[in-house]
Amino acid sequence: MPVPARVPPGAVGRVAPVQRGLHVPNFGPYGSARAVAALAAAAERAGWDGVFLWDHVVRKEGDLEVVDPWIALAAAAVVTERVRLGPLVTPLPRRRPWNVAKAAVSLDHLSGGRAVLGVGIGVSRGPEFPAFGEETDTRRRGDMLDEGLAIVRGAWSGEPVSASGAHYRLAGVRFLPTPLQPGGIPIWAATETVRGRPVRRAATLDGVFPIGIAPADLAALFEELGPGRVAGGRFDVVVVSAEAQGEADASAWETAGATWWLRQLPWQASFDEAMSLVTRGPA
Repeated sequence: MPVPARVPPGAVGRVAPVQRGLHVPNFGPYGSARAVAALAAAAERAGWDGVFLWDHVVRKEGDLEVVDPWIALAAAAVVTERVRLGPLVTPLPRRRPWNVAKAAVSLDHLSGGRAVLGVGIGVSRGPEFPAFGEETDTRRRGDMLDEGLAIVRGAWSGEPVSASGAHYRLAGVRFLPTPLQPGGIPIWAATETVRGRPVRRAATLDGVFPIGIAPADLAALFEELGPGRVAGGRFDVVVVSAEAQGEADASAWETAGATWWLRQLPWQASFDEAMSLVTRGPA
């Protein structure tokens, strides 16, 4: 199965085309594995480069149908051959890191080497953490994310993994198989700021997913990431726009240095409306 190459970000004015994907809620009209699979198949036919799924268990908006993202992504992998697939993002602090490591490898093998793992600390607003007795302190969740990432990356090495941190413990466990992708599964880290710990974390991984910033803010983000990371050849800058924002917005992000531009599908719309948008394809 052909796998889209990862395009490293360049300076402002870069000429390499930005890849275009879909950012899909895992609830509402997309709250079933069959719906996500149908949408992914349509996206591939229409020329999109990736389909990335949210990871929520409940929503503050009320009672909605919610699908497990890994089950839905597996269904999408079976009906596609080209698009990249992954959760964007999974809150690693509310999942066991070894389970995430295994799920990501399973998706990588099932998809023929097209998996991506997006990670973050999770959304503090709403019931998702307090309703389940999960950690609500953002700093502690950041610590859990860093510990969890070390375990995930260690699990993918094929070597025994040990951990004795404040949040997770492992005693020399080996995880097989290893990822199908020769360089490993790309990990993209979310950030809601252009500076600080989330950006420094992303700089140690394979990409950054800035949320709630403008194209003009990417210069400051690149500065915080450091020139070595941005020019290293294996790093993605992934941005998302609402459904109403189109080609002009994508072009602005591309010029600023983004490597992926994602169109966010509206969870308030019907599935038919969303499918109509997907089948029109990227501009």
